[in-house]
Amino acid sequence: MPNPLEAIFSGYDPLEVAIEIATLWIVAWLALRFIRGTRAAGAIKGFAVLIALLAIGIRVLGEFGGGDRFGRLRFLSDQLLTLLAIGLVVVFQPEIRQALTRLGASRLFRRKRVLEGQVADHLAAAADFLSRSRFGALIVVERTVPLGNLTEGGVELDAKVSAPLLESIFWPSNPLHDLAAVIRGDRVLGAGIQLPMAEEGAVPPHLGARHRAGLGITLETDSVVLIVSEETGSIRLASRGKLSPPIPRDQVRERLLAAFAAVDEGSGEPDAGDGREAGRRAASADRGGAA
Repeated sequence: MPNPLEAIFSGYDPLEVAIEIATLWIVAWLALRFIRGTRAAGAIKGFAVLIALLAIGIRVLGEFGGGDRFGRLRFLSDQLLTLLAIGLVVVFQPEIRQALTRLGASRLFRRKRVLEGQVADHLAAAADFLSRSRFGALIVVERTVPLGNLTEGGVELDAKVSAPLLESIFWPSNPLHDLAAVIRGDRVLGAGIQLPMAEEGAVPPHLGARHRAGLGITLETDSVVLIVSEETGSIRLASRGKLSPPIPRDQVRERLLAAFAAVDEGSGEPDAGDGREAGRRAASADRGGAA
């Protein structure tokens, strides 16, 4: 009885087979790299393994039984694979969208960074003042994914970024202080901007709507978000759907620059876990008014 694997690969050039396998391996590796860090990464990998095993098993069975046998089984497997692929897209649409956002934000499509050091200086100085004063703040720094559509619902400013400007925006008596400010390059595009909220439970209960909004925009874009808690004065960064633990005031500038670089590299904010994990690790520090 002929070996099924020999029957499958008979008549093919070994070099051609090696190139095809290498190409498929590279495509699979890139796909896994793009979904790495998303909430459904494990489920997507399981789906892919299931589909691969099913496809290979049916093909081997068909070759083992002869070309005309198990025809109905192969037909049903093809239809099932199509349904699984459609189901994968529907169920994991948010994660796939995030992966495609990473692709668009790769080095090949990256725009030239503008005055990042100066922007980080202004943000760090403003965060220090806001944290000490216990003034809540939500500042979104645009990266490669444009945020112009978000500013339509807020107040347009188009002003050069500075620490005094950011401090005045989030002063409690300012009508714009409750929502977000958006920075592009070295300009504050607008303030009083409503951000998309992360799903219920994405952040721990002791972190409120400001943190959910800051996390939510990073699930859809490659923005880096600076969040200052009104209750505790703690400072956090959000990027790539991850929320950092509280950051000491004297480390904000360095962490911002690291977050910018990490986003451009596609790895997310360094040392920041999933929103729930980060919140749990920092819960005791928050309750004590740390940061």
